[in-house]
Amino acid sequence: MFKFFSWRSRKSWFYTLISITCVASICITNIKPSYGVSWFDILQQGIQVIQVSSMSDKQEVALGKDINQQLIKSGQAKIYRNQQINNYINRIGQRLAKHSERPNLPYTFQVVNDKNINAFATMGGYVYVHTGLILAAENEAELASVIGHEIGHIVGRHAVEGMRERAISQGILSVAGLDQTAAVNIGVDLAINRPNRREDEREADQLGLTNLRKAGYAPSGMVSFMQKLLKQGSSGPKILSTHPSTAERIETLKSQIEPASANVGSGLNSKEYKHHIRSLR
Repeated sequence: MFKFFSWRSRKSWFYTLISITCVASICITNIKPSYGVSWFDILQQGIQVIQVSSMSDKQEVALGKDINQQLIKSGQAKIYRNQQINNYINRIGQRLAKHSERPNLPYTFQVVNDKNINAFATMGGYVYVHTGLILAAENEAELASVIGHEIGHIVGRHAVEGMRERAISQGILSVAGLDQTAAVNIGVDLAINRPNRREDEREADQLGLTNLRKAGYAPSGMVSFMQKLLKQGSSGPKILSTHPSTAERIETLKSQIEPASANVGSGLNSKEYKHHIRSLR
């Protein structure tokens, strides 16, 4: 028995030595420049590194959780503690999420205590809705259209792609991947400052509209809410600060909604909506 374990032990060390040798060979022979964390640092310090380009759903959810914790800890997302409002937003969000193109993610919907008309999302299913936006919406379909748009960003993995591009531009993406701490910091900045690409916003609109319909909401809610924002002009809400032209988005959405079906679905009862959010006023 002792001899058997001794042989297994020697075999294990042999394979470990081969693995380390292969890693060293890659580092030495790869002539492409790399930045950030080196393989040597990983081996020596056990640094947690994320392969952004091949991130699995499980890894995305774990990273999203860390980003969420940092957003809350830093005070950049001040969670509203009214349980009635949080439950209401969660019900809407979960209804949309199960009809999205990534229904298996463990979505988390949170209300942020902020009077600005805004909503944002980060990877792994985390969506944030400002109290100011909830009050600005006329009905549940309008509110659901914004939440559906943010789910669209998650479905499109826009935060993951944005993280990769930001890491490359900052020169901190190595052959090994991206350091966990750096990834969280980038994720927080992407969530708060909303530097989404125009094509990402258009895709999120399309995914959001499809999601809205599948969840049984009247698609006119998305158009009417954008029209409401358009009327605010140059002093419009932060949610539009990096988006394509609101007028352009409205026309694109209108062209995809048949007039006869625009108001088909739920969520247009303004009185019922005001009742749901009464404790917010």
